[in-house]
Amino acid sequence: MTVTLAGEMRNAAAALLATAEGARAAAPFGDDTARRWIEYRPRPRPGLSLADLGVTARKAAHRLLATALSPPAYAQAMTVLALEEILDRREGWARGRHSEDYRVIVFGSPGEDAWGWRFEGHHLSVSMTVAGDRVSPAPVFLGANPARVDTAGRTVLRPLAVEEDLGHELLRSLPAAARRRVVVADEAPYDIRSATGPVSTRLSPAGIARADLRPGERALLDQLVAVHLGRLPDELAAALDPAGGDVHFAWEGPPGPGTRHYYRIQADDLLIEFDNTTDDGNHAHSVLRRPHGDFGGDILAAHRAGVPHA
Repeated sequence: MTVTLAGEMRNAAAALLATAEGARAAAPFGDDTARRWIEYRPRPRPGLSLADLGVTARKAAHRLLATALSPPAYAQAMTVLALEEILDRREGWARGRHSEDYRVIVFGSPGEDAWGWRFEGHHLSVSMTVAGDRVSPAPVFLGANPARVDTAGRTVLRPLAVEEDLGHELLRSLPAAARRRVVVADEAPYDIRSATGPVSTRLSPAGIARADLRPGERALLDQLVAVHLGRLPDELAAALDPAGGDVHFAWEGPPGPGTRHYYRIQADDLLIEFDNTTDDGNHAHSVLRRPHGDFGGDILAAHRAGVPHA
């Protein structure tokens, strides 16, 4: 019998909760304030810390996270954890950052009609909501500080390279008139616009519409969308794919690498943001959010309305 993605998440979450330490990861699904939460900065957060887990429970937490991410995105997530040790060394070990400073929390009971979970720490936040056999992803945040590590002029580590380089490539491909429509601000924002809000909304100005791009430029935009959606398992990525519909691309900041820059891609129920937030261009943030579907808003509305699960 084939196990659905919802079933994989249910089994992984149940395995975590069944461990001696894992029971402390449980929280009520009805606590919307705790559930509708994203905090990618180094701040206190609820949940069960990886540092407090034995090997069995820790592996169960990682297996749960892996159900929500494609293999490349899971590799990116593991790199984000490792970067905490690199950053701590760069800061002279002054802040006590460590790669187990991540927390997992399960809302409700796996197998109930509606439940969810989150895996989160500095520069990583993955939230999934499950109703019946439907899985609703978002927010999904990945960041990197440092965004790149070099030696002898060559890159050793750069986990968000594809997302950044494709954005630059798309911007460079545009003729001057189109670029003027895309670049909506001369300076990049301090952080992603959606920040840590419990809801996301469509951002303005929208930039340029996909329909107004030339074929090669549309192909680059489609590729950039596919890279961000490709962080998810195939079936979730396919469900969120705007498939060339009403997609817009906007840029803020200088066009060249090594400076602060930001871009966003928007469709009806999709908001993708990427920024590099420091003057030297070495601290990256990226997020996938859904104005209608953040924290399961889409499937929970259908569930409460009594719509049969698809």
